[in-house]
Amino acid sequence: MTMVKAHVFTQELVAGRYRLVDVVHRETNRVCWYGKDTEDQRPFLLTEMLLPLDPDGDADHRVAGRVLRMSDTMAVLCPGEVATVVDAVAEGGTLWIVTEWIDGEPLAELLTRQGTFTPARAARIALRLLDVLEVAHGQGITHGELSPGQVYVRDDGSVVVTGFGLAGATLAPRLTAPSYASPEQARDERIGPAADLWALGAILYTLLEGRAPFRERERPEATLKGVDRLPLRAPVRAGPLGRTVQGLLRKNSRERLTRPVVRDALTRALSEDPAAAPDPVREPRAPGGPGRSRRTLFGGTALATATVVVAVLAATREMPGHDESAAGAAARPSAAASGSGTRTEGTGSPAPAPTAPPAATPTTSPSAEPTPTTSPSATPLPAGFRTYTSPEGFTVALPEGWTALDTSRTGGLSSRVTFGAPGDPRTLAVTFSTRVGDDPVAVWRDDVEPGLAREAGFRRLGTIRATTYQGHPAADMEWLSTVDGERVRTLGRGFLLGGGRGFSLRWTTPAADWDEPANQQALNAFFRTFGTSV
Repeated sequence: MTMVKAHVFTQELVAGRYRLVDVVHRETNRVCWYGKDTEDQRPFLLTEMLLPLDPDGDADHRVAGRVLRMSDTMAVLCPGEVATVVDAVAEGGTLWIVTEWIDGEPLAELLTRQGTFTPARAARIALRLLDVLEVAHGQGITHGELSPGQVYVRDDGSVVVTGFGLAGATLAPRLTAPSYASPEQARDERIGPAADLWALGAILYTLLEGRAPFRERERPEATLKGVDRLPLRAPVRAGPLGRTVQGLLRKNSRERLTRPVVRDALTRALSEDPAAAPDPVREPRAPGGPGRSRRTLFGGTALATATVVVAVLAATREMPGHDESAAGAAARPSAAASGSGTRTEGTGSPAPAPTAPPAATPTTSPSAEPTPTTSPSATPLPAGFRTYTSPEGFTVALPEGWTALDTSRTGGLSSRVTFGAPGDPRTLAVTFSTRVGDDPVAVWRDDVEPGLAREAGFRRLGTIRATTYQGHPAADMEWLSTVDGERVRTLGRGFLLGGGRGFSLRWTTPAADWDEPANQQALNAFFRTFGTSV
């Protein structure tokens, strides 16, 4: 990756159509232009960036397609707050992103022109960015390229975010503004929402201190090395936001502040400043409102109508259920492949990737159940499995002979059903909760792991991995523990359904048998066939 130099003469046309007029903003590996459509003279914002070397050229076109799809989705989810991309073209190793003209100024230019921000003013900008990130993270989308150059500020103080769809689209750890990369990006590890929270903290630091938390160096590789290895220079002008900035800029992604904590701190900083004008109340976003791209939405409508969700866990009490035979039985919703195209956080061994079955005509359950929240698909069950339907609001394929061994409930807040068979040391526990937080990784880390740590022989394996499951934000955690003197291994997957509701699935086997083919087949069947109707 090298510094972009504006190399297109203004008399040349981008994609044979857009004429470049003037440079709006520059940052590492990125130049933004004011341009016009030669057909109707409409103004557009054209962003030019170099792509990593691609001998075949296919990857460049995939990047362009990814940017279009992701931007279309986000424009529907956050109308007016995410730039509307109308075209993306890869030419000669350069990616051109064409967006509707934004009637605002890049945050980086605003900072250069006006100087540092007061804590209240910085908090207002950060809160609006947090709104956009919260919606994106609720759909399993990580921005991954957030910087002051990707944020435009209108005269009324509202913001427009650009750059969605770039993260994970190439093998480069970060395409633009490496001084705002998270340490996990600098190490070229998988990233998740925590990387965006780091970038938000770096933007806050820059607004308050007048400089980025880590110095831009001559080569991006050197900048990334500094982000990863150098200590943070403590902010001196942050006032009430000092601890918030430092909490967002923790090197360990698992130790960073969560979105609710950040929101509380920013709101408090805004409310405690008597000179700060009140922030206008923002109405809930309606899918398909202003900001829709002129291009066809590639699956954007489905995402827009999905409930913005979060993560899971809790405990317990028994209820009867009924089985459906494998012959002709239809499994419930299949799990979408993990991830949203963005590399997700964590370096531990990944859970078996659920296989997405072909779409099929929905089937009707023989019992009178609520309509499932996801679309069923006629997925053939593995040999020796049958579908179990629970009054707790879920279905799952179980091995023959398995039943609900125990069901427990905590008031009306949560329930847990544990499945197994006599003489079989393996178990599957399904928990439903109506009181979970809004960050799947944080729920495992802050709410669940402290309790597990008190169990005999507990040891977490790898990191807590942010992912998506059936289109919902999710996170996986694996651990070892000792039960009745035997070493066992557990994989837990938690996912959120919105409104504080969420499920978790915990699959436990003897540690020595974890990799047995039958166990991996069972785990894949659970993830592939689990469905909800709550």
